[in-house]
Amino acid sequence: MGKTIEQLALQRGHEIVSIIDIDNREDFESDAFKSADVAIEFTIPSTAYANYMKCFAADVPVVSGTTGWLERMNEIKEICQKENKTLFYASNYSIGVNIFFAVNKYLAKIMNRFPDYDVNITETHHIHKLDAPSGTAITLAEGIIENLDRKEAWVLGNEEASSDIAIQAVREGEIPGIHEITYTSEVDYISIKHEAQSRQGLALGAIIAAEFTAGKKGFLEMKDMLPF
Repeated sequence: MGKTIEQLALQRGHEIVSIIDIDNREDFESDAFKSADVAIEFTIPSTAYANYMKCFAADVPVVSGTTGWLERMNEIKEICQKENKTLFYASNYSIGVNIFFAVNKYLAKIMNRFPDYDVNITETHHIHKLDAPSGTAITLAEGIIENLDRKEAWVLGNEEASSDIAIQAVREGEIPGIHEITYTSEVDYISIKHEAQSRQGLALGAIIAAEFTAGKKGFLEMKDMLPF
């Protein structure tokens, strides 16, 4: 993702002033990093929160696509509000996926009228992805729970109660990301699906989010940037 983001950012006329990886974390304190208008953070769940803190200390706004750390989301939102820091967070930066989020919510509203259908989610990613289920799958599940009265929670694996949404997480090959939502009854099933063909869409969305975030304060999300 880092290499793809760098390539597309340069193509869009931006300057890369600092690149930080595991071997040069001290560069968070460098003048080059502090000169950045925005930092784009795609790392791993165990380091994401600490990275945000280092960006905040340098007063650099952050655009993050790292998932698996959301138990600390309220802390981040509070810091952004009280200390005037900036974080733009999305579980998926693909414009297509965010359209898919909107379709998912609309379908869930419709399904309130049809209780014979049960719903589940399957997400498939490359073998290097560390968290399960994916942040995108969690966002999809939350969108269903907000709009389908008979569902109250999501679980990884099989349903434990009729009010649960089961999420199946598959890890195989080098698959960029597939998410499918299926409503099943005794007579048929309805499914909607998004399949990423590469990481280009994620990288471009993150850069567009960085362009949007520059100069802004607070906690930001895709709904702040997109018109739907």
